[in-house]
Amino acid sequence: MIVLCVGIILGAAIFGALSKIKHQKVYEKLESQMLQTLYQLAQAHDNETGNHILRTQTYVKVLAKRLHQMGEHPELKPHLIQQIYDAAPLHDIGKIGIPLEILNKPSPLIPAEWEVMKNHPSIGESILSAFKNENPHLSGTLKVAIDITSAHHECWDGSGYPKGLKGNQIPLPARIMSLADTYDALVSRRIYKNSWPHEEALNYILANKNIRFDPLIVEAFVLDQEEFIRIARKFSDD
Repeated sequence: MIVLCVGIILGAAIFGALSKIKHQKVYEKLESQMLQTLYQLAQAHDNETGNHILRTQTYVKVLAKRLHQMGEHPELKPHLIQQIYDAAPLHDIGKIGIPLEILNKPSPLIPAEWEVMKNHPSIGESILSAFKNENPHLSGTLKVAIDITSAHHECWDGSGYPKGLKGNQIPLPARIMSLADTYDALVSRRIYKNSWPHEEALNYILANKNIRFDPLIVEAFVLDQEEFIRIARKFSDD
């Protein structure tokens, strides 16, 4: 009788665990489909190329792996690194709320236009948070995407936007995205600017260590700068 009871309990536990795994896989697939739909929506509105997404995705993975190898941020295990990689394409989802005449302006923005543009992290946070509230079982990559979208323009010294977060108040995925996105913006040609050589981008990032960027992430970038050059060439817009 005792053996039978134990067998029933173990069987129920195993079934429950398998059911949870099955449901988790369904949730992850649903989450992936939702994020892909949002990304396609953002890309249809923005003038950034698909290669910008490939470059920045790959940059953030390189930086995250290096930080882990440096002995920093032990939480950067493969699963979280993959979530950061998957969430990176949504960093500018909030731009769907920015007027096209500002988003696609072929010259630098005037101060009033820049203030409008600075709303896109908050817009993106609102969009993704609404999805999360409607789907509370989706808490993995979507949570990372919210962190990245809302805070990738915050600065290490607190001078960024939209909330003026400082230092470790800024979520780690957003701090990683900040450097990756900035580097790509500098070395890529835009309708209002020419591309910078890698050396100029490197000097800019070094000059903004402890100001705009997390100093440890700058160190990781310096260690892997040759990999950044390789990625930029591999996924060039030309």
